[in-house]
Amino acid sequence: MGINQFVLVVEDEEGIGRFIQAVLEASDYKVLSAKTGKEALRVAASYTPDLILLDLGLPDMDGLELLKSLRHWSSIPVIVVSARLHEREKVEALDLGADDYITKPFGTSELLARIRTALRHRNNNLTNEQGQEMTIFQFDDLQVNFLKRQVTLNGVEIHFTPIEYKIVALLASHAGKVLTHDFIMHEIWGPYANENQALRVNMSNIRRKIEANPAEPHYIRTEVGVGYRMLEPERD
Repeated sequence: MGINQFVLVVEDEEGIGRFIQAVLEASDYKVLSAKTGKEALRVAASYTPDLILLDLGLPDMDGLELLKSLRHWSSIPVIVVSARLHEREKVEALDLGADDYITKPFGTSELLARIRTALRHRNNNLTNEQGQEMTIFQFDDLQVNFLKRQVTLNGVEIHFTPIEYKIVALLASHAGKVLTHDFIMHEIWGPYANENQALRVNMSNIRRKIEANPAEPHYIRTEVGVGYRMLEPERD
């Protein structure tokens, strides 16, 4: 639950803002509100909320500009909540430092799940509850052992190429978060990677090895035109 955790809702449409506030308060989050970009920056600086839900269509500035300004001084998790459907804007928001992106309309369960994931990553990024470095990622029958550089499915080791393993490990270490194509390519192939054909080929090979039905993946979800997300188990 969200006890004692503050969420800043940046939304200029009053009806949507009230709806989101009601959903959050029902899950024990404390809600701060802002209807403009300037107000959002002031509230964020004054109250340092645990998470920000950011609409891009604000009356005084574009939400992407607000995000860029915020990232100059803060690492507060930001989930963009917008009716904009252009993939370019999703990618830009994520590359500017957004932790996730939800397109309106959205379900309350999805919203709350994304919030839990973003908060967990802030409080527990690559560490366990004891503050130790995370060594194993487990989701259903898939396990990634970072120390052994080993991936198993139903207890059976999956043989990956070095590049395939690096991709799986990268996604697992950021489980629940969308990683853009550019981010993955930069992390795997370096700053001069400039096309994603190699990423698509490797992802296809990975899915053939871990998915019962690669056309309907259970472990790694495609965010069309944006990137990939390794799913993770739900936790309270």
